Amino acid sequence: MRFDVTHDEIKRANVPHELFLTNLIGNHILLTVGLGGLAGSYPWIMALIPAISFGILGFTLWRARRALQHDSWYVMCHWQICARRSRLFMLMLGLLLLAVALGWAGYTYGGMMKEAVWALVAGIGILPVMATILVLVMIESDALYHANQAKLPHWVVERFPNPKA
Repeated sequence: MRFDVTHDEIKRANVPHELFLTNLIGNHILLTVGLGGLAGSYPWIMALIPAISFGILGFTLWRARRALQHDSWYVMCHWQICARRSRLFMLMLGLLLLAVALGWAGYTYGGMMKEAVWALVAGIGILPVMATILVLVMIESDALYHANQAKLPHWVVERFPNPKA
């Protein structure tokens, strides 16, 4: 659905999508590749990636909650779109952290071989997160385009009806 909104509202509606894409592309793709070279010497440096991501996702959820009272309807709806996707991505990151914890426990206390730990972490944790990042980058790029076109998905309009209509 297309709406009659100001240029300023369109610019403010772009912010949550740009923030989310920055997290996905800048943090989870570019920073991962950049820090990957250091991980051989300093493996714990890779913990920066989920820490930064949870910080950005937490801010997005906080800001979406704040948008319910402080932003125009159109801008608030775009924050809610990103909040929904942020929750999904946090769930996937939680699955990755669970796989890492299980791998660590299996190696430390269960006598698992390193190769089995890597198979567990990669298969249950890293691969689903990578697929989720790919899908979310495409979906969020489309959402950013729709924000620039003053459009909203039907589910958002149904869940958050326009008070002016």
